[in-house]
Amino acid sequence: MRKQQSNKGSWSRPLADLVGAVIDPVLARQGFGQSDLILYWDDIVGERLAAMSQPIKLQWPARDRHAADASATLIVRVETGFALELQHLSGAVIERVNAHLGWRCVTRLTLKQGPVERRAAARLARSVPDPIAAKEAENLVSNIKDEGLRQALARLGAHALSRRARGD
Repeated sequence: MRKQQSNKGSWSRPLADLVGAVIDPVLARQGFGQSDLILYWDDIVGERLAAMSQPIKLQWPARDRHAADASATLIVRVETGFALELQHLSGAVIERVNAHLGWRCVTRLTLKQGPVERRAAARLARSVPDPIAAKEAENLVSNIKDEGLRQALARLGAHALSRRARGD
């Protein structure tokens, strides 16, 4: 006898899928079109810069914000002692933000000095790959000329091969 399959999908969904829909309207009032810039600030600017700064607002010019030449100013709160360094890195931050958003949205960075809210860092314990898997991964990517890419792929491959060997 064949079991009847239900057309209903699973009702459980990851919380991350629901957060954007709730946060996006609130952030839209601060000029952010979506929550990505806030949620992924650590990934966009790196851990070191994210520990000392946080995006506050995207300020659009008074004219039509959907015009082809419209660009925003990103206002960032930064720890007082770190403001000068972030000012020197503003070009790199603007590039990273624009790369994340996928278009040349931000052209200026304005710094507001003050205390930055500290978020509890949720760190995953990094597992060390098996030495045999690491060697095998290095052999697989040995023909790649770009050093950085080869090392990154070797690390990724070593972890994947280690997990496969453990049965994860």
